[in-house]
Amino acid sequence: MHDIYDFVSGPMVWVSLIIFAAGCIYRFISMALLAKEKDPFLYNYMSPYHALRSIFHWLTPFGSENMRKNPVFTIVAFSFHICVVIAPLFLFAHIILIKQSWNVSWWFISDTMADIMTLIVIASCVFFLIRRIVRPEVKFLTSASDYIILAMVAAPFITGFWTYHQFAGCRIMGIIHILSGEILLAAIPFTRLSHMIFFPISRGYIGSEFGAIRHAKDW
Repeated sequence: MHDIYDFVSGPMVWVSLIIFAAGCIYRFISMALLAKEKDPFLYNYMSPYHALRSIFHWLTPFGSENMRKNPVFTIVAFSFHICVVIAPLFLFAHIILIKQSWNVSWWFISDTMADIMTLIVIASCVFFLIRRIVRPEVKFLTSASDYIILAMVAAPFITGFWTYHQFAGCRIMGIIHILSGEILLAAIPFTRLSHMIFFPISRGYIGSEFGAIRHAKDW
């Protein structure tokens, strides 16, 4: 058990980080080349003003018409995205591990706040799962990979909550927690999860097209 823990918390961390970084670089380059090939004039009409205007509206709760039409989904989606980023990055236990490895640290949230955010992420995943099952328009667009991605996102939070509170089998769950986090990190550039990285690019492109070319709003 100890050897497995050392392996997933040592070499596997570096493997997942390398795959994540290399995957992001590859996707950035391939996206830039593909966009240029499909639209030779793409970079000519890219507008920082219209791009930032679009990004701002889509990052603002209820900033778009679609958000206002679906208030429950908007609240859940924003709560989910805020918590899924802040909880792991500002968790005290994670920061301690980073401090021990690289002698770098930063501000952290309380364990109680981390627990609340973790439960929000888990509850949001359940909400997204039910929504994909019961909403016909969402179910139609859902594939098996969507369920897998949802499980990949939920797994580190479920196992982390389980490990922290030392429920039965917490040592095994601790290993699964680390491994599931590494799998999630490595998968980001190659799945729909990549929107967390490429959102500013895609939204900036759409905002520029609508604002600078069509003279219309995209929100």
